[in-house]
Amino acid sequence: MVKKHLILIGILISVILLIIATLYYPGGTYEDENSIGYDWANNYISNLLRPLAVNGAENTARPFAILGVLFLSASFGVFFIKFSNRIKIKSASFVIKYLGVLATILGFITVVPSMHDIMVTASSILTLLIFFYITAMVIKSKLNLMKVLSITFLSTFYFAAYMYFTRSFLEYMPIMQKVIFLIKIVWILSLEYLTREEDFQHITK
Repeated sequence: MVKKHLILIGILISVILLIIATLYYPGGTYEDENSIGYDWANNYISNLLRPLAVNGAENTARPFAILGVLFLSASFGVFFIKFSNRIKIKSASFVIKYLGVLATILGFITVVPSMHDIMVTASSILTLLIFFYITAMVIKSKLNLMKVLSITFLSTFYFAAYMYFTRSFLEYMPIMQKVIFLIKIVWILSLEYLTREEDFQHITK
């Protein structure tokens, strides 16, 4: 039972830990260093991972946030492995599985403050490629609802990547980060529970 729902359980634990972390965050945003508590519209998730909060106080949210990110990365890693086994095309399966594992490892390293930014950049690039392959497989299937969800998510994710890498519309980035976070979870759980190996077996090229 636990093995069957391992991805869901891991994601739920992660979300709970991250929510707890927001409750322990001392305060401070890049717009207002004197603000109190976690501001969902102006704080980044990465603010929860820093040793010090933006206001300079010791970040008591950090232990919960680290565990939350580790559980989330591990859950995504398990998903990439499981989903890759549903794909008949070896090259696509290889990309989803092994780049997914690599992205997971990089996700673990993002909890290290000195490595956070470069690991986020590297894992984002890998994730963009992995999600492109997954979406391509879904589009070739007969899963019409998943096609709409996949294209919507991928478009949103690519736009968020554009914002991040070009430093455009950064005032909206904290909100966009959480939108992506939510859509990604919904998408991955939908792929996990609403697709089967048989849905992709006819796709050979």
